[in-house]
Amino acid sequence: MTNLLLATTENTDNQNSQYTSLNDPEIASVVTHINEEHLDELLGFLSAFTSLSTTELDLVDAQITDIYAEGIAIQTFLKSSEIQPAGAHNTSLDDQTFFIAFAAPISQLDDLQAQYILLKQRADKKLGKKTIKLTKQVFDVQSSYRASKNMLRLELSMSSLSDVKGAKNSTSVPTNEAGYAYLFDLEHNAMTNALITDSTDGNKFDDSEKGNVHPARPHCYYTLRKAWQADDEIRAWVDVFLHGDTPGGNWAAALQAGETVVTKREFPEKVEHLRDGQAVLIVDETSMPTAARLLELWNNPTPPLVICVTQDAGDQSYLDTVKMRSCLNCDTENSSNNYFTVLPIVTNQPNSGADLATLIDRKLGDYLTNNPLQIDKVWGALEANTAKALRPLLKDRLELSRTDVVVKVYWRHD
Repeated sequence: MTNLLLATTENTDNQNSQYTSLNDPEIASVVTHINEEHLDELLGFLSAFTSLSTTELDLVDAQITDIYAEGIAIQTFLKSSEIQPAGAHNTSLDDQTFFIAFAAPISQLDDLQAQYILLKQRADKKLGKKTIKLTKQVFDVQSSYRASKNMLRLELSMSSLSDVKGAKNSTSVPTNEAGYAYLFDLEHNAMTNALITDSTDGNKFDDSEKGNVHPARPHCYYTLRKAWQADDEIRAWVDVFLHGDTPGGNWAAALQAGETVVTKREFPEKVEHLRDGQAVLIVDETSMPTAARLLELWNNPTPPLVICVTQDAGDQSYLDTVKMRSCLNCDTENSSNNYFTVLPIVTNQPNSGADLATLIDRKLGDYLTNNPLQIDKVWGALEANTAKALRPLLKDRLELSRTDVVVKVYWRHD
């Protein structure tokens, strides 16, 4: 069971001296990444493994201050005064450090991911949340076609499982979740194709040659666009943005009907905060599949505003056929585009960098000037540098907390 040691500001130095420093130059960048991208997980650790109440956690943000062989140190600090609830003056939560222990100590930074995932799994289970699954799944490729100019749709299938009573069980693939991500094993298909070629040529494929069939990138995340039960199988769409000579795009484009694809890991997207209030979704080609499924499953009486950034104008049509499940406050006679509003941005270049963040913020600002809305929630997923630059711009413009402005990193330009 996870051990917890609470260190106050007065004894942080003494407390930290009990733990083993890893002395790895990469730790600083890992800490920065977790603090920028995974605030909700840090708050989840505090909720699951400390005595802090929900009310107290609503008052604070959190950040990792260090990573040790034995665990991580998480510091809490009060949210900015303008977003504090009236009468909130709990200064005891400001600048307090909590130590969260790993299930087993790590000896090097390469071991961190496994222990961090274990912490997240334990926290999510205790909090009753869906979590990362380290599960192998095998899908059959049925076909592929373009869903828009540069978006390739893979149609996949999987045989339905039966329980002990013979009833079909489709819980292995989620049919009612948006943004569910799979880590696809690109090496599986590289090795399969090499073996097929070897069999055709009649040449023996020895171990020394196997190293030459590894792709430049062994695995890649892609979002489950949609899944549904069909007779005795589960059908699924996975949409892959084809942008130049990339390992993932080349892998997807080369797949043929009858092949199999393998996933190694899967995890749900965090969109629970979108269930109420006026939301804005900010997406590019990598996150349009998540937005499309979000809209189809929309569980909020207020339709969202969608900022859709594409490199090519031909991909703006991707959302044209998406229909919202419900829209309780829509004017059906005067609304268009399935009741949600899309603000298109076409860049004619790869969608990355701080300049794009400024462009998105300006687009939103111009719209709100002419259409005064009170934006309550934000969900977006973009390139890493864009996401990093956009978060503070949105928080300043909309005066929202970090937990209400969720802008994820779906890809990195480098």
